[in-house]
Amino acid sequence: MDDEELFVLFRDNGYKVTTQRLAISKFILAREDHPSAEKIYKGLKTDYPTLSLGTIYKTLHTLKELGLIQELGFEEGSIRYDPNTSPHLNVVCTSCYKIYDYKSKTIEDFWSLIVSELKFKSEGQRFDIYHECDECKKLKK
Repeated sequence: MDDEELFVLFRDNGYKVTTQRLAISKFILAREDHPSAEKIYKGLKTDYPTLSLGTIYKTLHTLKELGLIQELGFEEGSIRYDPNTSPHLNVVCTSCYKIYDYKSKTIEDFWSLIVSELKFKSEGQRFDIYHECDECKKLKK
């Protein structure tokens, strides 16, 4: 989404549009690495020195409410954010916790079938597959 689309989306949903809110939104929506709030903070702090973690969490909450991101909580307590809200698998390394998306027609068809059988509109979905990535396997050798 560009600045104008974000501006209109926020304004039409009753949210103030600030430079920091736009920067946080653009940062997360352009990512594929499922960053944490802390990673977003580190990525933006140099350009926005008055930015706080509170502003980041509030903006992430707003983006989640607007359906633009998914919040991914994990057993070890970390929370990551995913701008890909379409049906896909989150492939998660059990050692380094890197996450990447895996999309396929099979997953899309499977999800359509499930939603059709349930006979209601889904508010979201989440599929995680856990494994040890090749990099972590190499480090253990």
